[in-house]
Amino acid sequence: MRRSQRGLLWLGVSFLGLLGFSVISMAQTSPESQDAVPVTRDFSHKHVIFSRPATPAQVSRVQQDVRYWQQLYRRQSGTISPSEQIGSNLNTKRDWSKSMGSGASVGAGNYPAKYSFSLTTANCGTATQPDFTVYNTGLSGSATQASIVAYYNLYSGCTGTVPSVYWAYNTGGNVKTAVALSFDGKQVAFVQTLAGHARLVLLKWAASTTQSVSNPGTPTPVSLASYPTCTAPCMTGFVLTDSVGTVNDDTTSSIFYVYNDDSAYVGDSAGWLHQFTGVFKGTPTEVRTGGWPVHVNPSTSKALTVGVHDFSSGKTFVGDAGGFLYRVSPAAAVTASGQLDFGVGIVQGPIIDPTAAKVYVFASSDGSSACTGGVNCASVYALGFSFAAGNTGTKKTVGISTLTGTAPNPLYIGDFDSTYQNSVNSTGNLYVCGNTGGPPILYKVPIAAGVLGTATAGSVLSTSTTPCSPVTDVVNPNIAGGLTEWVFASADINGTGAGCAGGCIYNFKNTPWQASTAYAVGQEVVDSSFHIQVVTVAGTSGATAPAWSATGGTTTTDGTVTWFSQGVTSAGTRAVWVRLNHYPVGSKILDGNNNIEIVKVSNGNGNSGGNLPTWNTTVGGTTADAALTWTNLGPNSSSSLPSAGGTSGIIIDNTVSSGTLAGASQIYFSTLSNQTCATSGTTGGCAVQASQAALQ
Repeated sequence: MRRSQRGLLWLGVSFLGLLGFSVISMAQTSPESQDAVPVTRDFSHKHVIFSRPATPAQVSRVQQDVRYWQQLYRRQSGTISPSEQIGSNLNTKRDWSKSMGSGASVGAGNYPAKYSFSLTTANCGTATQPDFTVYNTGLSGSATQASIVAYYNLYSGCTGTVPSVYWAYNTGGNVKTAVALSFDGKQVAFVQTLAGHARLVLLKWAASTTQSVSNPGTPTPVSLASYPTCTAPCMTGFVLTDSVGTVNDDTTSSIFYVYNDDSAYVGDSAGWLHQFTGVFKGTPTEVRTGGWPVHVNPSTSKALTVGVHDFSSGKTFVGDAGGFLYRVSPAAAVTASGQLDFGVGIVQGPIIDPTAAKVYVFASSDGSSACTGGVNCASVYALGFSFAAGNTGTKKTVGISTLTGTAPNPLYIGDFDSTYQNSVNSTGNLYVCGNTGGPPILYKVPIAAGVLGTATAGSVLSTSTTPCSPVTDVVNPNIAGGLTEWVFASADINGTGAGCAGGCIYNFKNTPWQASTAYAVGQEVVDSSFHIQVVTVAGTSGATAPAWSATGGTTTTDGTVTWFSQGVTSAGTRAVWVRLNHYPVGSKILDGNNNIEIVKVSNGNGNSGGNLPTWNTTVGGTTADAALTWTNLGPNSSSSLPSAGGTSGIIIDNTVSSGTLAGASQIYFSTLSNQTCATSGTTGGCAVQASQAALQ
């Protein structure tokens, strides 16, 4: 079936489902106009991914979940301003970088949160309801240090100060996990810790013109009963205690909010999973009957990750530092998998696909000693929603780990590409940054009908054995010239990108090949071997994927399209042309037009000339250079940006309409260590907004 036909079928299924949307209990806004639909992006949206429903039963199941509708609306959003297109190769700059204080950070494996009040319009600070981002600082709140801060007036095309502090609060603790947002954006929830005790905090914020990171406000503490009617800024909360009242800490389990029934789930450091009701729209209450809170691992009492809840089945999936996955029923019945991680444990929780009823788990060490040199492997697991006790599902290796008994780097979650999200049978690709026992490597894991395939290694992100961030994928189907997709990740130290000794964030083009699709000269896709292929002759692709040429500078015929191989995608800084330099056949450089050039012919001494040649800008075109002939392989398909200590998780912002203001389609993250934060002009842990296309 052609892509256009698949799209029409998908829209038909979607709008049939939409008929039932208004009766869902979350209904806080009318679904009749997508313009009126707010867009929330927080950590929880990275843990719940929907492939397309293919049967009436699947449609009925997934349409109950608000996150399904938010993902669907993002897929069907309008076009992006030409100056901000993800697929452009403009050398755009990092938009802003603000210090949140010395040592501040959202934290490894955590994400900032982004709220947009419209799906199709970017709102500056002058709007009635401006867009904003929320960052936990990871520092203890005080009179001179905010524990949580929000920025608005986010976009470079806005007037006034970009960005500005929307509000900043000292909440009386240290917020070490990610922030969750209410559907209307007017409240936030998070866990903070103080003296080894964890407290779930619910907060109503109010805009301020005087607050800052170093001059935070203090929300008024109120009782749980008073919270629904308190005047913002105000806050309430729960101390996390087990079934007999023992107070526990929590620095690893962010609050997972369920929009549909206004409930939430939080784990703690002693292995207790807590359930709350009436979180944002009622009277906040912890469920302490019927087996709740539930001790999922009473024999080991390990710290829990985020508890990911599937609304349609009522099941909650949570991992622990001991390396096990647990399924918890609404009645608090617990089913434990077999041990999946034998290294540092499951650090970020699972990803679930409610459509396919699949759970994906990321393990730093699988305990197998089956990788090169007899060491353990870093692995991705896939299990069904109804896995049996002791089951370990299926797994695929994503690089080496370390020997049993030694600590590898953590393996954070990956992300699925548009092929997977648009498939009706959970088929596509999962990108994950693995190799936890060595320098981090980006891997592409194919998935066919929910079954993991053998991973293909891509770029090496560092010259050292160091942690890597979670992976984030973003696709824009509305780019002039065709769909473009990027994947983002970072390395903590000694990145291979320019100037990245202290850490580096990267983006890589990973646009998937499409069958029976018109392609223009210069478009790029990633093939099955994780190589970049560039169109040199426009045409229509074939009905099935071709046998790709893997050697850089060679061609592949695909229907009426001719593709030119750039070779494997690279995170490293491309060399520039040097006069009178010896270049063997196969040498690659980056020319002054941001195109990759490869030596195809080398005569005589094989040296370049004394003067910079005038580069042929046509993909596949050649340039004579003394004894050399260079061939244009097309635009550079990756970018990098220094980021001290690496980055937190990365949030994407790209659902705006054509003709919007400049700077409205960006990414958001924090550094993990101090650096000079250019916009504020001070040194500290930076809250960062950067461009999607070239990062800087």
